[in-house]
Amino acid sequence: MPYLTQPIAARAPFVRTVAIAALMGATFLATPLTATRALAQAAATPTPAAATATETKGETVEERITALHASLKITTAEETQWNGVAQAMRENAAAMDKLVATNRTTPPQNMSAVDDLKSYQQFAQAHVDGLKNLTAAFSTLYNAMPNDQKKVADQVFQTSGRGTTAPKG
Repeated sequence: MPYLTQPIAARAPFVRTVAIAALMGATFLATPLTATRALAQAAATPTPAAATATETKGETVEERITALHASLKITTAEETQWNGVAQAMRENAAAMDKLVATNRTTPPQNMSAVDDLKSYQQFAQAHVDGLKNLTAAFSTLYNAMPNDQKKVADQVFQTSGRGTTAPKG
């Protein structure tokens, strides 16, 4: 079934979504499951989000939170909303870590194709749930930002994984 491992053409809104997922999902790419490896191989086709996920593989959630805080130029007035984003990132990382630990109990070679697909489904669902959690928190922060800072946030997510940085301002 080669269609399962073929890369999907990414549109700009999708790329932004995946960039957010990359911030919370580096653990996902580090799991030993074969379905996850297939996804990682598909993601290895250099898309901006895949590059970010690969680059942040060894980064802790706290390091990602600190880097994003700096990139978004969070002000003192925005700290309350930012704390919601940071908490969502921590919760998502904890949920993913728990799922990884649970799935490591079965070696990949002992999994049937159906088991492998079910495992992949669990990780995909965890990503969807995490994105919902993160999107809700980030929307609150984004809506509180002045327009100039929204442009910075847009730029951070548009350039995520492209080897560029947010504009100085």
